[in-house]
Amino acid sequence: MGFPLALFLCTLGCFSASTAIAGISGILELHFYKTSCPDAEMIVREHVTRSMLTDPSSAAPLLRLAFHDCQVDGCDGSILLKESSNSLEIEAQSQKNFGIRKLDIMNNIKSSLEEVCPQTVSCADIIQLAARDAINLHLQAGGPFIKVLTGRRDSISASKKRAENQLPASNISVNEFAKIFHEKNINLQEGVALIGAHTLGIGHCRNFEERLRPVSDPTLSPTFSLQLQTVCSDPSLADVAFAQNDATAFIFDNHYFIDIQNGRGLLKIDSEIATDPRTMPHVIAFGKDMQQFFHMFTSGFLKLSSHKVLVGEEGEIRRDCSFKNS
Repeated sequence: MGFPLALFLCTLGCFSASTAIAGISGILELHFYKTSCPDAEMIVREHVTRSMLTDPSSAAPLLRLAFHDCQVDGCDGSILLKESSNSLEIEAQSQKNFGIRKLDIMNNIKSSLEEVCPQTVSCADIIQLAARDAINLHLQAGGPFIKVLTGRRDSISASKKRAENQLPASNISVNEFAKIFHEKNINLQEGVALIGAHTLGIGHCRNFEERLRPVSDPTLSPTFSLQLQTVCSDPSLADVAFAQNDATAFIFDNHYFIDIQNGRGLLKIDSEIATDPRTMPHVIAFGKDMQQFFHMFTSGFLKLSSHKVLVGEEGEIRRDCSFKNS
């Protein structure tokens, strides 16, 4: 049985930003495709809605796709490329992209858009619009509806090496994460909010098992540590065994910030931002006020998704998100 789309829209409020951001030879703007492909955003939303209804876990990988695309040379759709000068060196092959999934949704969206608006909507924009909708589309409690700017163009290359160098490690420190976000003009409060994306999804044992043995990380609560040790008891299954990021792993809410204050941070960075004096006040504030978390997450997301984009005549608009145009 289907659910009316209206139930999903702006469930807990909408946030906006500037209607345009200047690029090198063009701009990102709100509703960039309103003339060239008026139904573009609706088509993206319909695909994401269907995916979320059939697989509630879709939100986390869609949001991760957006973050990982933007982190490597900017938001340019490079993470979707399946070929480069060396097919073994594509971005998705990086170990730091382990577990990346839902690329099929991007391809399905692109196919639908190509039928109505050939070579018009970029794969880079599709990634960001899908992430926007994944955040917002929830039956129980939707996250903010972010007014994502569009007009990005697609890169014509991808690099496993650049992905390895630019994607953050699973054991990143507060200092390292602050530096990464500072380079994108994202302040500490916005950065903590963006890490709050860990409110969705799971973490594989390979990314946190070093916190469990030979001795348990003292920042983990004893009960939580025991649970994780049980889940990750077989090292040979570290790539498949997993734990939820927080107690409400299918819902975009502020429960993550409550959990990490109680020693239930899955990754090292989760525990560190809850205790570091620079970030702890923001963790406490977001745990008390979900709307403040939404507001700062929106601000950070808009900055991240506008970082180092290709616009104007740069790059291309791929006909197939998996391959550059011949």
